[in-house]
Amino acid sequence: MSSSLRFEVVGEAFKKKAIETPTPQERPSEFFAKYVFTRKKMKEYLPTHVYEKMCDVIDNGATLDLKTADIVADGMKRWAMELGVTHCTHWFQPLTEGTAEKHDAFVEHDNQGGMIEVFSGKQLVQQEPDASSFPNGGIRSTFEARGYSAWDPASPVFVIGDTLMIPTIFIAYTGEALDYKAPLKKSLHALNKAATDVCHYFYPNVKKVITNLGWEQEYFLVDEGLYAARPDLLMTGRTLMGHDSAKNQQMDDHYFGSIPGRVAEFMKDLEIQALELGIPCKTRHNEAAPNQFELAPIYEEMNLAIDHNMLLMSLMTRIARKHGFRCLLHEKPFAGINGSGKHNNWSLATDTGILLHSPGKTPEDNLRFITFIVETLMAVYRHNGLLKASIMSATNAHRLGGFEAPPTIISSFLGKQLSDILDHLENSTEEELINVGGKHSMQLDIPQIPELLIDNTDRNRTSPFAFIGNRFEFRAVGAQANSAAAMIALNAAVAEALIHFKERVDALIAEGEDKTKAILQVIREDIKTCKPIHFDGNGYSQEWQEEAKRRGLDTERSCPLIFDRYLDEQSVTMFELTNVFKRYEIEARNEIKWETYTKKIQIEARVLGDLSMNHIIPVATHYQSQLLKNVKDVADIFPADHAKKLSSRNIKLIEEIAERTSLIESQVEELVNVRKQVNKIEDEHKKAIAYHDKVEPKLEDIRYQIDKLELIVDDSLWPLPKYRELLFIR
Repeated sequence: MSSSLRFEVVGEAFKKKAIETPTPQERPSEFFAKYVFTRKKMKEYLPTHVYEKMCDVIDNGATLDLKTADIVADGMKRWAMELGVTHCTHWFQPLTEGTAEKHDAFVEHDNQGGMIEVFSGKQLVQQEPDASSFPNGGIRSTFEARGYSAWDPASPVFVIGDTLMIPTIFIAYTGEALDYKAPLKKSLHALNKAATDVCHYFYPNVKKVITNLGWEQEYFLVDEGLYAARPDLLMTGRTLMGHDSAKNQQMDDHYFGSIPGRVAEFMKDLEIQALELGIPCKTRHNEAAPNQFELAPIYEEMNLAIDHNMLLMSLMTRIARKHGFRCLLHEKPFAGINGSGKHNNWSLATDTGILLHSPGKTPEDNLRFITFIVETLMAVYRHNGLLKASIMSATNAHRLGGFEAPPTIISSFLGKQLSDILDHLENSTEEELINVGGKHSMQLDIPQIPELLIDNTDRNRTSPFAFIGNRFEFRAVGAQANSAAAMIALNAAVAEALIHFKERVDALIAEGEDKTKAILQVIREDIKTCKPIHFDGNGYSQEWQEEAKRRGLDTERSCPLIFDRYLDEQSVTMFELTNVFKRYEIEARNEIKWETYTKKIQIEARVLGDLSMNHIIPVATHYQSQLLKNVKDVADIFPADHAKKLSSRNIKLIEEIAERTSLIESQVEELVNVRKQVNKIEDEHKKAIAYHDKVEPKLEDIRYQIDKLELIVDDSLWPLPKYRELLFIR
C-alpha cells in the first residue's frame, strides 16, 4: 500500500467526525467579549465608586488598595459563577514563549463541615507560583522557589471553560521580572513619559501617549493523522527531513486563494471563540505557501494586544485539533517554501490623535510628524543589532535571510515621498527651512504631507522595519514568538531617543534659541546620523549585504552571537535609563536565550539521529534487499549479458543506497560524538556557539542524504508522510 494511499484515508476520516461549529444567530458585535469582564460588566457588577476607582487604575495607573480589590473580586466572582466558573488562575507569560496557569477552586471550609465559594481581593491580586521551576537565568536557585504573580488590571480578566483567567505579571521573590509582561509595561511607561514630554512642544494639552500594536499571525495547518506520523514535527515543530514536493508554491495559486472548506470551518470556529474572548479578529486569508494561513485583528493598545495574541495562539492549537488539524507555529516547518512570521504594526497615539500620521493641515502637525519619524529612525539605527537580537531564535533563524522573509539586517524603508522630505530637510539651509515671526507664522519649506500618506508609497516586503503610513511594520518577529520581546526593545529604544532629543532641544532653548529652530536643528542632525538605517532597495540582494556592512549596520548571522547585542554597553545603558531592565536581569535573560538555543538544537539532533538509525536506514536497507533479490532472480532466468543489462538500473540503485546509508551512519556517529564533546562545555554562551558552529551544520548534511534516499526508496515502504501529502489539505 503506497504512502499516498495509506494517508489518503485521513482526510475522509476527519470529514466523518461530527464537528459542530457554533453558528450564533446574533451579529459578532452582540457576542463580542461575552466572556470578558469589560467596563460595561464592571459597571453592572461593581458599586459606582469602585467602578470609577477601577477606571482610574486602568486609565491612569492609580493604586488599587486591598479593600477595593475585595469588592472587585466579589463582583468578578458573581459574574463568573453565573457563567459556571468554579476556579480561578493567574495567567502569565514566563520566559518559555508560552503561557502558564495554576488553577485554584472557589472553595474554603465553612467551619461547619461544609464548603463555601470564596474569592478574595488577595486571591485576585496575587498568587505564588514556583519561581525556580521556570527559566530564570540563575536569578533563583532550585531551593529558592518563591515568586509572585500580580494582577494587571489594564488587561481584563476573562473566562475559559470553568476558569476565571486573570492576566498577571510574574516576578521573583526579590523583585526581578521573570516574564515578558512586566518589562513590557515598564517599556510602555517609559515611552509614554518620553513621548508625552516631546508632544508638549507641539500640543501642551496632551496627557498621555499610547502605544498601539496590530499583529498579523501566520500559521500552518496539517492533518492530525499525518502530523502524528512525523516524529520530527511532533518533537521539534519542523520537518528535519523531506524532499521538495513537485508542486509547492511556485504557481502562486494558494496566496489569497479560495479557503478550503475544512479550513474555513476551523477559521469560523476560531473567530467566534476569539471574538467571545474580546480578540477583535478582522482579517483571514490563505498565505503564500500551501497549508499556510493568516489571521489579523483590529489594532489595540499594545499590552492588551500581546495578551490577545498569546491567548489566540493557545486557542488556535486547541481548536485546530477539534477540526482534525494540528496548528504549526514554527517559523519554518517545511524547507523550500515560505516560513511564518508575525508582522508587528507599531504606532503611537495621544489621547487626542495619532503621532505618526500627518494630515498636513498646520506646520506644527508636519513638524511633530517629522520629529517622531526621525527619532524612531534614530532608535532603530542606534540599536539595530539589539532589535535583531530581540526577534532572533533557533527557530526564526531558519526563516530570516531567506528570499521570502526579511533579511538578517535591520533597515527601514520609508518610500519616496518621506525620503524626499528628509533629504530636503537635511540639505536645506536654516533660512530656507524656516521663517519665524511669532508662533503662528512658522513656515516649513517642505511639501505638504497629505492625509493619506499610506497610499503615496509602495510597500517593500524585504524591509524588516518599514513605514507604511501612520505606523511602522516590524516584519521580522517570529510566528511563535511572544511579540513582547521585540516590542520591549523597540519601545525602550524609542523612549531613549526621545529623551535625548528633548535634552538637546531644551539645552538650545536654555541658550536662547527659538523653540522651533532648536527642534529643527536637532532633527537635521539626527537625519544625518541615522541615514545608514534608511534603505528603500532590495534587502535580499548581495549588494545590500555588502553595503550594510560598509554603513556599520549589524550583519552578524550566528544566532548565539546576535544575542550578545543585549549585553552591549549601549543596550544596557538604554535599558537602565528607561528602567526596563537592570544589568543583571539582562545577563540572566541572555543565559536563558543561550540555553534555550542549545536545547532546541540538541533535541533536533537527537530526533534526527533516532529517525535516521531506526526509521530511514532500516527501510532503505530493506528496499536494497528487495533489489538484490530481483537482480539475483533476473540472473537465474536470463543469460548473463542480458541479465546485466536488465539489472543495470537496480544495481546502480543498490550502490547508491549503500553509499548513502553508509554516509548517514557515519554522519550520525559524528553528530553524536560532537554533541558529547560540546555538552562538556559549562559556559552556556560558548556551548551555544559550539552548537551553532559544530552541531547544527551536521543536521543539514544528514538531511541531504535522507532526502536523496526518499527519491529512491519504494514509496510504499517510506516510513514518513512526504511533503506532497503534508502540504495539501484534502
